[in-house]
Amino acid sequence: MARCCLRKQRRAGSVAAEMRGRFAPSPTGHLHLGNLRTALVAWLFARSAGSEFVLRFEDLDPVVVRPEFYDSQRRDLERLGLDWDGELRQHEHRERYDAVLDDLEQRGLTYPCFCSRREIREAAAAPHGDLPEGAYPGTCRGLTQAQRAARVADGAPSSIRLRAGDAVCRFVDGLAGPSEGRVDDLILARADGVAAYNLVVVVDDAFQGVEQVVRGDDLLSSTPRQLHLADTLGYPRPAHAHVPLVLGPDRRRLAKRHGAVTLDDRVALGESPRAVLGLLAASLGLAGQGEQPAAAELVARFAPSALPREPWVF
Repeated sequence: MARCCLRKQRRAGSVAAEMRGRFAPSPTGHLHLGNLRTALVAWLFARSAGSEFVLRFEDLDPVVVRPEFYDSQRRDLERLGLDWDGELRQHEHRERYDAVLDDLEQRGLTYPCFCSRREIREAAAAPHGDLPEGAYPGTCRGLTQAQRAARVADGAPSSIRLRAGDAVCRFVDGLAGPSEGRVDDLILARADGVAAYNLVVVVDDAFQGVEQVVRGDDLLSSTPRQLHLADTLGYPRPAHAHVPLVLGPDRRRLAKRHGAVTLDDRVALGESPRAVLGLLAASLGLAGQGEQPAAAELVARFAPSALPREPWVF
């Protein structure tokens, strides 16, 4: 149901002139109701504003990506009546991320990090003043050239980190309200050379001209990092709206362990995709219990200010 290809960019690698919303799943499994609910909200944000909506597959890691899930995820969105105006697969644009990394390196804004996963966990668990919990304290930031050369000679693998300079990033989330966070030296590229999520999502949002990022509120804490990186790269900041998650009866994030949580699961129980859409709409205050409106009907009912601020327990 994708209605057209991405419109041509003004020049290769430039930030798109037109703004739009997006949904960015990873093709590593079937979408569950929490994913579909977030996709619905993102789609409604865009369509109610008369904006475009794009689909992006976050598929840089070949170890976890499964080809069959591209079609599975597209099909589920279509069965709910959601459409989109273009599609991007991250693995087809590695050169774009490499170019951004090269630019940051030339500006002296990166450094290699030789810390092992265990060292990073231990460092993140230790208190570091006003850095957020789990933040990297810059262990490798002050290594001399000789010390770095010795680590390389010893065969130590290294990731690439941004010199964030203890920046503080403030923003107003469309659902969570005023937020701020101190930015640590985030990873830009893993030791295996794969560009890291925080870099890729910022570059892709700019390239696709994304104006409104709607996603689960488990990602709210990563937003200061991404906005700081966007500022560093000279990209426009997209607005954000973080949707409360869907929880299972045990009040843990919805997952396969909770049973029939995918669209196929619900259809197998005798529910139609339209009924599932109605269930999701009701959880957002957009439909009555048992009502089965079409996705297009929900656009006129949608008001961001009326969205629930608490998780939905399914």
